[in-house]
Amino acid sequence: MIFASGSGTNAENIIKYFQHSNKAEVVALLSNKRTAGALKRAHDLGVKPLLFDKEAFYNSHDVLNLLKDMQPDLIILAGFLWLLPPGILQQFSGKIINIHPALLPSYGGKGMYGSKVHEAVIENGEKESGITIHYVNENYDEGKIIFQSVVQIDKNDTAESLAHKIHEQEYEHFPKVIQQIIEEKL
Repeated sequence: MIFASGSGTNAENIIKYFQHSNKAEVVALLSNKRTAGALKRAHDLGVKPLLFDKEAFYNSHDVLNLLKDMQPDLIILAGFLWLLPPGILQQFSGKIINIHPALLPSYGGKGMYGSKVHEAVIENGEKESGITIHYVNENYDEGKIIFQSVVQIDKNDTAESLAHKIHEQEYEHFPKVIQQIIEEKL
């Protein structure tokens, strides 16, 4: 099960990675954004796209009940920007992972996503950045770190060129880390 709010390139990469797996299957992609490219990508790859709104997520148990019915082994946040409600966190404790486009604990927290992260890293003259895959808790980007991969920042890098390097790391490592977690739980 994947949650995504954006274009869905990471979600697409994960779906494709597990399409022919006998150990895992992406059964649905949930999104809070009607215009999210992730919904179309999921549909085109034969994964059920599901849309929900803020009311269903925070003020009712609609999304929680859907998750309970589907009983996913893992919930993957792939560009999902909302903080998860306590009910989902409690019900699926230790089963929700996220990816962040920086080396946490640096450049994390509310409002730090996508190009905002890369711009801050470049502005601060950092020599390296990378990705962090972590468990999700009640705070943005503060869950236990599972995996990090470092990329070097060249003096001529821009936020855009850094984003490209980070995406390459995400595409390479996120599905493999998911697979490793699944295999450990079997």
